Amino acid sequence: MALSKFLDVKNDVAFKRIFGTEKNKDILIHFLNDILINGTLAPLKLSPIQEVEFLTTIQDPDIAAKKQSIVDVLCRDITGMQFIIEMQVAKTKGFEKRAQYYAAKAYSNQANKGDQYYNLKEIIFIAIADYIVFSDKAEYLSYHSILDINTYEHNLKDFFFVFIELPKFLKSREDQLENIVEKWIYFFKYATETTESDLERIIGSDEIIKRAYKELDRFNWSDIELRTYEQETKRLLDEQAILLQKLDDAKNEGRQEGIQIGEERGREEGREEGREEGREEGREEGREEGEMKAKIAVAKKSLKAGMSIDVIAEITGLCIDEIKKLQK
Repeated sequence: MALSKFLDVKNDVAFKRIFGTEKNKDILIHFLNDILINGTLAPLKLSPIQEVEFLTTIQDPDIAAKKQSIVDVLCRDITGMQFIIEMQVAKTKGFEKRAQYYAAKAYSNQANKGDQYYNLKEIIFIAIADYIVFSDKAEYLSYHSILDINTYEHNLKDFFFVFIELPKFLKSREDQLENIVEKWIYFFKYATETTESDLERIIGSDEIIKRAYKELDRFNWSDIELRTYEQETKRLLDEQAILLQKLDDAKNEGRQEGIQIGEERGREEGREEGREEGREEGREEGREEGEMKAKIAVAKKSLKAGMSIDVIAEITGLCIDEIKKLQK
C-alpha cells in the first residue's frame, strides 16, 4: 500500500497544528464561521468572526501536575465570546457530560474576584467525534442550546454546543460534496485517503481548505515533527492495547476463580439437594462473581495508572459511582 501523502487530522498533534497555532489562525477562523454561521443548518445569528486570541487550555486539577490540558483548542473573539474545539477519537462514556463540564469550566474561569456576573461571555463548544455520540439521531451535525421547554424561547444564551459525528457522514466521494461544511467533514474523515487528483476537485475556490490540506501534507513536516506525530499515534495504540490486555487477563483470572467457586458451591448444594441444578447454579453465580472481581481489578489498576473515571467506566462497564468508591 502506498504511503498516504496526507496525515490524519484526528491525531492530536496534527489537529493542534492546524487549528491551534498562530500561524494557522485564519484556518480556525474560517472553520468557525463555516460551522457556526455559513452552514445551511447553522441556527446562530452571529456576526462573522474576524479575529481570535488563543487562551491557555483548561486544566483539570487531577491532571494539572502532568501539564496536560483537557481540551484541544480554546480561544475567544474580540467580543469576548469563547470557543472550545475538541477532537474526540476514542469512544468515552458520558462525553456529552464532559462537554458541558468543559464549557462550565471555561465560563466560570472568566470570573475573577469582584467581577459582575453580567460580564460573563458566551461559550460555544464544538466537538468532532470519531464515533457515534447520540445513537438516536441520524444527522451527523447537531446544534444544542438551553431552551424554555414550553415555548422553545432561547432566553439562556450563554452555552451552545455543536457535535459533529463523523461515522454518520455517509458521503465518501469528493464529487458528492455540496457545500463548505461537507468539505470540512470530509477533511476530518477522509484526509488520509485523499489523493492529489481528489484534492483539486475538493478545493474548488476554497483556498483555506487547500491550506488545511497543505498543513497535513507529510512532506511539509520536518523529521522531528513527524516523529512527534508518530509517537502520539503509537501512544494511543499502546494505551488501547494495554487496557485490552489488562481486561482480558483480569477476565481470565476472574473466570477461572469464578468457575472454581461455582464448582465448589455446586458440589455442596448438589450434595445437600442431590441435584445437578445446584452445581450449575453455583457455577453460574461463581462465574458472575469472578467477572465482577475482574472488572474491579482492572478499574483499580487503571486508577493507579491515572486513567480518567469516564474511560475506566467505558472499558469495564462499572458505573462511575462504583469506580469513585474504589478511589477511597
